[in-house]
Amino acid sequence: MNVLIVEDEARIAAFIERGLRAEGFGVQVAPDGELGYALATSEDVDLVLLDLLLPGMSGEQLLERLRAVRPQVPVIVLTAKDAVEDRVRNLNNGADDYVTKPFSFAELLARVQARLRSMDQQSAVILDVGGVELDLRSHTARYEGREVSLTSREFGLLETFLRHPDQVLSQVQLMDRVWGYDFEPGSNVVEVYVGYLRRKFDKQLIETVRGAGYRFRSSP
Repeated sequence: MNVLIVEDEARIAAFIERGLRAEGFGVQVAPDGELGYALATSEDVDLVLLDLLLPGMSGEQLLERLRAVRPQVPVIVLTAKDAVEDRVRNLNNGADDYVTKPFSFAELLARVQARLRSMDQQSAVILDVGGVELDLRSHTARYEGREVSLTSREFGLLETFLRHPDQVLSQVQLMDRVWGYDFEPGSNVVEVYVGYLRRKFDKQLIETVRGAGYRFRSSP
C-alpha cells in the first residue's frame, strides 16, 4: 500500500515517513499543495495524509479538487486546527478522518490501517445494493432475481453508484470514474446513461439531485 504525505513541516513529514516505512508502506512526500495534488491524482496512491496549512494551494483546496477526480481515495487530515467548525467543514468537504497535532504515531497508524481495511471491503467481488447485484468477475448483473444485460459503460456506471450508495455523485465525478478523458466537454453522456439504467432497473433507484448530480438509493 502506498501513502502520500502532504506536509510542509519537514520534521513532521520525516517522522511519519519513517514510521510508515517501518510498517512496510510505500511512502511519497509532498511539501506543498501543487505537488501534493499532482501526486494524489495518481492511481499509485492508496491513501493521503493531508496537512491543511500548506504553501500555495491550501489543504482544503487540494481536498476539494481531489474529491472531484478521485472520490474513493481515503484522505486523513492532519492539522493543528482543532475547532469543531474546522472538523465539520473538512469532513463535509470529503475528508475521511481528522487527526489533530500533536499526535502519536500509534494513533495515526491505527487510523491509516482502519481506512485501508475499509477500502479492502469495498473491493468485494460481488456488490449487492438495493436489490441490484453485480458480479465483478463474470461482469454480470441481476435485479430482483432476473439477469440484466449491460454494456461495459452501463456496468461501469452502475458499479460506481453501488460503491457509493445514498451518496450524491456529480457528473464530473461520474465522467472521470467511468469515461476518463473519453468524452466531450459539456457532454450529456451521464444523463443519457442514467436514463439507460433507469429503463433496465427500477427508475426510482437513481435519483436526480438538481444542481448536484445523482444518488443511487439503497432503499428505493
